[in-house]
Amino acid sequence: MRRQYRAEGLLEAELAADPVQQFTRWFVDAQHAGIDEPNAMIVSTVDRAGRPSMRTVLLKGYDERGFVFYTNYESRKGREIADNPHVALLFPWHPIARQVIVTGTATRVGRDETAGYFRSRPHGSQLGAWASAQSQPVASREELERRYADLATRYPEGEGVPVPPFWGGFRVSPTSVEFWQGRENRLHDRLRFDADPTAPTGWRVDRLCP
Repeated sequence: MRRQYRAEGLLEAELAADPVQQFTRWFVDAQHAGIDEPNAMIVSTVDRAGRPSMRTVLLKGYDERGFVFYTNYESRKGREIADNPHVALLFPWHPIARQVIVTGTATRVGRDETAGYFRSRPHGSQLGAWASAQSQPVASREELERRYADLATRYPEGEGVPVPPFWGGFRVSPTSVEFWQGRENRLHDRLRFDADPTAPTGWRVDRLCP
């Protein structure tokens, strides 16, 4: 199982001035390419013993401050981030032979920002945030659905659902962002922005061997 990547390359002269602008260019390209859920990203964390874990979540916003996703703070990733805020994100845009890899530090977003996003979610998703004790064992599927049904009775459609105190957003502030473009013969282009306060733009760009 092998595929030759014959996409156009990525040159330093073509890069945006900072990684957020470059990410925006590629994110738009991924949408135009028809990639299913281009905002899907893999979040990697480690526990207190240094054991890694990964899962796919959805990017819900980004700007010069970082990349935002939402979760149950008592989930596995929430607890691991509380112990060690250093995380990595991966956007795997395989159909266009591109990846973006972000490393940085995760911090909780403010409660006002969390509440604003929570209210924008579909009613069922709001109830689901309450019904699921994420990452914790549950006796059966029926038990999970019973919790949801009880909540649907308590908060019918059209009635406001309060934001769970254990649920909210994380913002990953990047210290490095790598843009990976697949090329023929495995001579891929890898250009990485690293935070550098001495650089005019605040970022240094290095080309990495594939």
